[in-house]
Amino acid sequence: MTSSQASRFSPDQPPQSFCAHLTERARALFGAHPFAEELSEEQVGSLLPEYLAMSQAFPHLQAGSQKDLIFDAMHHNRDLPRDIELTSVVANFICWDETGGYGRVLQGGKAALPDILLTENFHSNLFRRDASRLLGRAIRPNYSATTKRYLHSLYDGLSAKDPVVRCAYMVAFELHAADMIQALWTTTVKTFDASPDDLEYFRSHVGGKDPAERYHGEMTSRLIGELVPAARNGFFLDEFDRAYRLNLQWCHDLLRIVSLEQNDRSEIEHRGHCHCGSVKFRVRAPRQLSAVRCNCSICQMSGFMHLLVPGDRLTIECGEEFLITYQFNKNIARHTFCRVCGVKPFYRPRSNPAGFSINVRCLDKTTIESIRIDEFDGEHWEQAFGSMQPGPKLCTEEQTPE
Repeated sequence: MTSSQASRFSPDQPPQSFCAHLTERARALFGAHPFAEELSEEQVGSLLPEYLAMSQAFPHLQAGSQKDLIFDAMHHNRDLPRDIELTSVVANFICWDETGGYGRVLQGGKAALPDILLTENFHSNLFRRDASRLLGRAIRPNYSATTKRYLHSLYDGLSAKDPVVRCAYMVAFELHAADMIQALWTTTVKTFDASPDDLEYFRSHVGGKDPAERYHGEMTSRLIGELVPAARNGFFLDEFDRAYRLNLQWCHDLLRIVSLEQNDRSEIEHRGHCHCGSVKFRVRAPRQLSAVRCNCSICQMSGFMHLLVPGDRLTIECGEEFLITYQFNKNIARHTFCRVCGVKPFYRPRSNPAGFSINVRCLDKTTIESIRIDEFDGEHWEQAFGSMQPGPKLCTEEQTPE
């Protein structure tokens, strides 16, 4: 992050400028949205229930994200800080709009207030109708382990004590949502040969002259001028990047899952263990492995060879009680070692704390056909990580260890 980039933010800027600059920044860092990838009907059919789960849960998580901060003020008998009032009112506006209230009252005035009880107008249910019509069957939300982990991590950011972090996560979610919805709309129309205007959820969010995401982006971006002092511009941008990457990571993870579901035969079960055998595990991965060799201090010393997988691909068969955890530097990665022999068979990496990095050297070689090894400059982790752009099939966070 350069000082010139940070200095581009000023409380005097209109929110549209914030939106435009941050959207441009995200696209430069992360490239085209993964949902713009060409997908089969089967893949989209697996993706839509996951998206429905997010669409259903998010507004309520956003609206309730300030509760612990409010209870903390109550507990300490303190006046509610203005930053909590600001993030709360914008969070509740987003929930009000996502549940159909804003649009109904805007169109019908006070007489339309009873219509807020019509849950079929909730935006998630507009999406449910669109998706069910496309697939020719009713769908329900699928709160998979991947989506639940994502929503928990998102909530952690939205409910952070630091108002700059809360602001960054709110802005990043909405600006990512605009690109995500547009990409999924385009892909869905192409995959099912559908008419764009027939998909009410997408049209109301990013289409026409008055899309909902324009308001969401503008209202969250207004918080920047209110909550981000000039001295913390750089910190805000770092947190924005982190939050945007979290949202994008979920999309990449979903695409990887639906692709694996379609090509399940390409994955097999590998078994592994630590040196003494106290810790035994199995992991689902292809026969032909793609591994990462990192030159950071701990990987150099331990000789760890990374196989990065989603969290639900690893099963610990025995010995979890023998695992001890070591953390250092930013205390994000959770390095787990066998306390008997000292070997690290797997751990939760800093780049993807919801997943695992498996030590290829601990796997049974009989199930491995080949190993492709990529190098990562972990000695200069921040620079190397920041310079990488995720491709459409594999997100940066899944490619980088530490």
